[in-house]
Amino acid sequence: MTGNRHLIWAGLLATVVVILDQGSKAVVVESISPGELVQVLGPLDFTHSHNDGVAFGLAGGGGIFVILLAAVALVALGAFIASAPQSNLTWISGGLILGGAAGNLIDRIRIGHVTDFILLPSWPAFNLADCAITVGVILLAISLIWGERDEPEAAGPETDAG
Repeated sequence: MTGNRHLIWAGLLATVVVILDQGSKAVVVESISPGELVQVLGPLDFTHSHNDGVAFGLAGGGGIFVILLAAVALVALGAFIASAPQSNLTWISGGLILGGAAGNLIDRIRIGHVTDFILLPSWPAFNLADCAITVGVILLAISLIWGERDEPEAAGPETDAG
């Protein structure tokens, strides 16, 4: 697959992530009151919380600084993915990360905070964008560490000088 096709597929995957993320958040906003806890299955609960910081609520109240930081990170990540060694794992990880980052950035710009709703014991609430970013980062690390490498040039036939 050529580099341009990788970028197209990464863009399509990012778009799907944004649609799923924004759709799930819209359902939560319409059906769960802020602070309400809905038991789903076993340790999994849904809630409706607002995160005005970055990952796991760090740097809360960052406002425009957090928006600018997220926008710069999104552009830098896009440039990195476009220039990274192209493999299926690279475009998949790039699409997941870009889609997740874009989904959360849309929230920050549109409503001033990120809507989180997935709740597990002993863990801050998170959302589908966060899941996509996390899986994407893991896949990108795998791609960069153990991914496809250029094959060494085949050596010519060995000759016996004996």
